[in-house]
Amino acid sequence: MIYKPLISRTFLLLAFLAGAITLHAQDASEAPQEETAAPQEAAAGAPDLGAGKTLFTAQCAQCHNRNMKDPLTGPALGGVESRWPNQADLYAWIRNSQAMIAAGNPRAVEVWNEWKPTVMTAFPNLTDQEIGNILAYVDGVYTGVYPPKPAGAGDVTTAVAKETDNTGLYILLAVILGILALVLARIISNLSYMVQVREGAAPASRRTLVQILTSKGVIAFVIFALVVLGGYTTVNNAIKLGRQQGYQPEQPIKFSHELHAGLQQIDCQYCHDGARRSKHSVIPAANTCMNCHKAIEKGSTYGTAELTKIFASIGYDPINDSLIANYDQLSTEEVKEIYSKWIADSYAQSEDFNPDRIESVVEEQWEGIVAALTNKETGDDKIQGPIEWVRIHNLPDHVYFNHSQHVSVGKLECQTCHGPIEEMEEVYQYSPLSMGWCVNCHRQTEVQFQDNDYYKSYETYHEQLQGGTRDKVTVEDIGGLECQKCHY
Repeated sequence: MIYKPLISRTFLLLAFLAGAITLHAQDASEAPQEETAAPQEAAAGAPDLGAGKTLFTAQCAQCHNRNMKDPLTGPALGGVESRWPNQADLYAWIRNSQAMIAAGNPRAVEVWNEWKPTVMTAFPNLTDQEIGNILAYVDGVYTGVYPPKPAGAGDVTTAVAKETDNTGLYILLAVILGILALVLARIISNLSYMVQVREGAAPASRRTLVQILTSKGVIAFVIFALVVLGGYTTVNNAIKLGRQQGYQPEQPIKFSHELHAGLQQIDCQYCHDGARRSKHSVIPAANTCMNCHKAIEKGSTYGTAELTKIFASIGYDPINDSLIANYDQLSTEEVKEIYSKWIADSYAQSEDFNPDRIESVVEEQWEGIVAALTNKETGDDKIQGPIEWVRIHNLPDHVYFNHSQHVSVGKLECQTCHGPIEEMEEVYQYSPLSMGWCVNCHRQTEVQFQDNDYYKSYETYHEQLQGGTRDKVTVEDIGGLECQKCHY
């Protein structure tokens, strides 16, 4: 019978086209990443900026601003080499500044007269290589060369292939499959009619394409497919509700974790101190920011634009270095007058000062303050008040998660869940935070039994570990997959 080969060939054609398109989609999404040659190792004696950073953090950062542009206890170090007549004098100054002052070195005396009575710590044991590393690191931070920028920003060492969106290919595949299904349905209908003619039981006329598409079988299949697709979409979107991976909202203040946690190496728990002692990691209050920014009043990137938002929220007057009396009773115009003067005076002292732009700079920064401190939900435009940070990580209400359990007891690093936070200029949700992700982590993560008093009660596991009958204990072993642990 002729219809069997025809059907077989049609199915083969259908399978061939579907496979070809699917393979093409996979090839596009799995394209190998192009890698350029790795930079050669630095020649012997060349400055090591990484080693310089370590030395600067240990020896210099207590007195010198890490942005290399603003003074602190000591002067800003950016461009320091250009301010000394020769390298030998600068190296000698770093090793023993007071000896050079006593000897009457002109540059040493000049610096002393500017900063006395603050005495610079002597570092007689630093080698020329170590001092060179520190100065190279200082210059790298000052000029923006260090830390190195990620691929795609500045000098590119590795070209990472962009993620390919295969939605178009899948739509094309669906259209082709639909057309082939219609053709196949028509062929089968014709072949069935031929069989009926041969058997003498043929109807008066063949079924049209419209009659085939409106038949009970086709309608039932379409309804079934829509129910399945709708259910899948609903469940999938419900699972993702409130925890979109990659979510990166704009915050009211441009706070850089790359600068604070990365370059400045501020520990995460200094600001988020609740992580070690409570369920919530807590958003730091403005007074935590002021622990540092009472001394550092201008940012290395945005100057006064962002830090003044913090000052305005709590009523700190950077000009007089004091809190403003009865600040909550001042009108918006009175507050504007205070901070406009601060912005104008700071801008007048900056390298980018332009007399023609001073009014526009002040107005632009003031508008930024108002926008940052206005409550977008209530419309309250009163400047005085807390900073309205936008929440990024948000688990459903029926999920219990305790930061202290993971940080203090489990000894996990913040990066385990939040990713390389010290490399993020603007924070985004790094992990999916799905139930499956948490369950897999509990199955794989080993419990740190040694020197951890919290787990002393698990005597059997301790005995098995000591006897060699067990080589590890995971979170799953101590009940980490029990439903009531997270849903109770």
